[in-house]
Amino acid sequence: MNESDALALATTALELARGAGAESAEASVSIARRFQAEAHEHALSKLEGSTGKSLFMRVFREGRKATLSTSDLSRDGMETAMKRAVAQAAHVAEDEFAGLPETVVSDAPDLELFDAGIAERDGGEKADDAIDLERLIREADARVVNSSGSNYTDAVAVSAIANSTGFAAAYSWTRAGRSTGPVALDNGVKRIGHYGTASRYLCELEAPAIVAKTAVRRAVDLFGARKPATMRVPVIFERDVAASFLDDVFAAVSGANVATNNSWLTERIGTKVGSDLVNIADDGRLKGKLGSSPFDGEGVPTRRTPVFENGVLRSFLFDTYYARKLGAKTTGNSNGGGIGPNNFYLEPGTMTLDELIAATPQGVLVLDTIGFATEHASGTYSRGARGFYIENGELAYPIDEFTVAGLYPEMLAHLDAIANDLRFDSPVVSSSFRISEMTVSGN
Repeated sequence: MNESDALALATTALELARGAGAESAEASVSIARRFQAEAHEHALSKLEGSTGKSLFMRVFREGRKATLSTSDLSRDGMETAMKRAVAQAAHVAEDEFAGLPETVVSDAPDLELFDAGIAERDGGEKADDAIDLERLIREADARVVNSSGSNYTDAVAVSAIANSTGFAAAYSWTRAGRSTGPVALDNGVKRIGHYGTASRYLCELEAPAIVAKTAVRRAVDLFGARKPATMRVPVIFERDVAASFLDDVFAAVSGANVATNNSWLTERIGTKVGSDLVNIADDGRLKGKLGSSPFDGEGVPTRRTPVFENGVLRSFLFDTYYARKLGAKTTGNSNGGGIGPNNFYLEPGTMTLDELIAATPQGVLVLDTIGFATEHASGTYSRGARGFYIENGELAYPIDEFTVAGLYPEMLAHLDAIANDLRFDSPVVSSSFRISEMTVSGN
């Protein structure tokens, strides 16, 4: 499993596509070795290891596009698939925006995405991670009676892209993660606390003891939670919840949603949307981060794109297709089948989360959200939530069975404080932040 093998498969696929009648084509090859160990009650409940190879193709003929995905990478298998794809293209409507990108990566910098320590790690050590996590959550608190599983996962992979303009490039990457979900019993009520850590590098993962302690605290801290009164107060979004909020912001700046009028940010480029603290960027060139890559799913070089600067919307995010459709240029955000984030993040502040809580005389800290109630066209936000009521700058008592609701433009405009706890453990991340006033619906 190496970059040369992946590139050889991609170039062979291109030859077969042209032989089948494609005027132009693009081949994306992924070769990945994956591992997962899951433990329950001090024993392994799942142990999986696999090496998978896959090919994704885009073929173009007479202004028409067809796609195919296959794991049969034999020459005969690929040849049969190419003939079918080119034949299918004849039945697709012409699309003036379909086609290969004009610009592909000419430099492929080493972004330090590969950790030999993950690639060489013994399978027994990996399984022990999961077992240790399960043991540690139970030792941390006697009220932990079960878990949704304690996991160690990793992947060692190569990604390659080649197209009929002569472009061909590949890179290797790794990823590892630890996670657990202890279940604690609170007078008959089950409290579940999820927590995990992920990185390109094994040495950057939080230790099993820290993951277990954090997850257990998230469960038992909610013991005795009550339903709060309905009120308008400042709301602090803890960093994991803040990241899910930023996921929705990413959807609003995606060129695909803008083009279909499914974004509350349509036609707002250059306007002040958020507070001066709202600085959001997408950056695919950060070394060693989970969302980084030298090129996107079309071979376009990744880059840093300022999306919001001091609250002003500066750019949407595009792949080649939607950039053409909206008269813009691609921002290197193709994920091969659409538009995806690289490292999409809110720039951090200087306060710790504890200092942010202390600076909030009254309010709510949201630690977890439940359900999905986002209307992207209107910008309406509503989530069921769990967390803490804040009084006199301290966590007074746990609360649950309440809803936080607002409008995205208002929430961004009233974002008045940001913590410094940013952690790049996903392509979309955020520090904890505070909205100066939101509706909390309870009793």
